[in-house]
Amino acid sequence: MNERSTGPGPDPKVLRLIRKYDLEGVGDELEERWTRPEDRTSLRTLADAFNERLLRAALADADVETITDDVSRLYALLDGDAGSRGEQTAARRRLERAGLDVETLTDDFVSYGAIRSYLTGHRNASLPDTDDDSRETDSQAIEGLRQRTVAVTESKLDRLCDTDRLRLGSHRVLADVQVLCEECGRQYDVAALLESGACECYDS
Repeated sequence: MNERSTGPGPDPKVLRLIRKYDLEGVGDELEERWTRPEDRTSLRTLADAFNERLLRAALADADVETITDDVSRLYALLDGDAGSRGEQTAARRRLERAGLDVETLTDDFVSYGAIRSYLTGHRNASLPDTDDDSRETDSQAIEGLRQRTVAVTESKLDRLCDTDRLRLGSHRVLADVQVLCEECGRQYDVAALLESGACECYDS
């Protein structure tokens, strides 16, 4: 796909970075990995892979020789997901001595939300139809586990009451499974979340 401008308004961050770092073919790769029916790659994994490509391109421009494992380790250090604070600082200083603008580079790192916006908004990509079926199947499985939790709890409570080890009036057992999205801060009933297919992060 030719990575053309999206028209009025700013282009998606991922698109701008593909141009900035001359990452030809990366957009096609992201779409293929996200939409394939089997072994689909998560948005978070795609974001990490994209950021590693940015880092690798920046290192190549600065003539810094690395191997693949080094790039993965460097990215984890720069992103704060690995190493001590001292190791992270040492990695930044090493790159700065090589002539890289580390602050600009890390600002260019994208979130999984940016990857999703690029794929759905710019490339009009969508998940396979089977994804809805999968969500429905998983929702039914979760509901079955919830009902079993209620049934087991009721049974245990009844047994304790029958043997005078618990004093409890007329009651009902309630089990609710909630999902808290740390990105948007909203909390969702798992069944409603699976039915909608997205949290509020992606309402736009």
